[in-house]
Amino acid sequence: MAILSPIADHAAELTEIYRDLHAHPELGFEEVRTAGIVAEKLRAWGVDEVHEGVGGTGVVGIVKGKGRGNRRIGLRADMDALPVTETTGLPYASTVPGKMHACGHDAHTTMLLGTAKYLAENRDFDGTVVLIFQPAEEGMGGARRMIAEGLFDRFPCDEIYGMHNSPNGKPGTFGITRGAAMAGAAFFDIRITGKGAHAAQPHNGKDSLLIAASLASELQTIHSRNLHPLDMLVLSVTQLHAGTAYNVVPETATLAGTIRYFKDEVYEMAARRMQEICAGFAQAHGVRIEAELRNAFDVLVNDADLSDAYLEAARDIVGEDKVSDTEEPATGSEDFADMLRLVPGAYCRVGHAGTVGLHNPGFVLDTEVLPVGASIMARLVERRLPLAAG
Repeated sequence: MAILSPIADHAAELTEIYRDLHAHPELGFEEVRTAGIVAEKLRAWGVDEVHEGVGGTGVVGIVKGKGRGNRRIGLRADMDALPVTETTGLPYASTVPGKMHACGHDAHTTMLLGTAKYLAENRDFDGTVVLIFQPAEEGMGGARRMIAEGLFDRFPCDEIYGMHNSPNGKPGTFGITRGAAMAGAAFFDIRITGKGAHAAQPHNGKDSLLIAASLASELQTIHSRNLHPLDMLVLSVTQLHAGTAYNVVPETATLAGTIRYFKDEVYEMAARRMQEICAGFAQAHGVRIEAELRNAFDVLVNDADLSDAYLEAARDIVGEDKVSDTEEPATGSEDFADMLRLVPGAYCRVGHAGTVGLHNPGFVLDTEVLPVGASIMARLVERRLPLAAG
């Protein structure tokens, strides 16, 4: 392992920042305290420009290198937490009831801060680095809001990179997937309006709960009976709500869930079939069924050449034997995909100790990953924006 020495020297400070962020989690578009700490650190460390309130609670920093080149590289980290009650028992566990950094965004923010400090102090690159601290990644459209509010118009980038921690029990490993690397995702809500009745006389009603249960099962045929077996689609019904009493046939019921996919045409087919199935159920049972679908994440597509550039930078830090370019695509989703639709770039995973999965109330991040991630991003900048000899 070849952690950049200036970053290694400040590893304890990074750990302190991380633990503070972890103890004070904030949900999407509520990251006021987190954004304030980010902006304060960037200014204290001599970052050339610090812009707050980008996309709600987002922060953008600008660092200019020693050279006069005009190429610009974006580095992005997300800042939001999850509505999860932490059970780790850590001395720096969440102090906010019902909120936890269960996905490592506090680490992503800290790693990018470490990179920012290094770049501002050394500036051994020719061009400009755009540091993007994004709010609301967890399904709330933070990337899209930043883009809609002019992120790349105000702070243009020629290429852009992101990073995620991975509790794979393999510290210091680096993995990347060329091409489609993470699934696109949509959320759906289905409302069934039937007719309520006494539970002893169900023939007088139209049982929305029974219809919902049958509909949940029928939706699973969208994949098995409409797609080639090698095409990926995950359709999960994750909520069913109906009824308020033991002796009442409920008049209404709702279903909700998510669709994951790697091809836009697969999602379009699934959305169409869902509407058709709902319409058919409504007619068959004489009830009203309304289905709402909303795309939340695009498919994340890594540029092949820029994936190679990321791999080269990682080899400098973690070594050849810790780098993998054969990572399987992930069916999880990531809204960095929206940025990659506009600017070519790549997204990687950095392994660390511990195997409790993300989004779990017992998830614990290994802080040894902080200087590793910061060093990889800093080396990437120096490789992609090299200073001219002499």
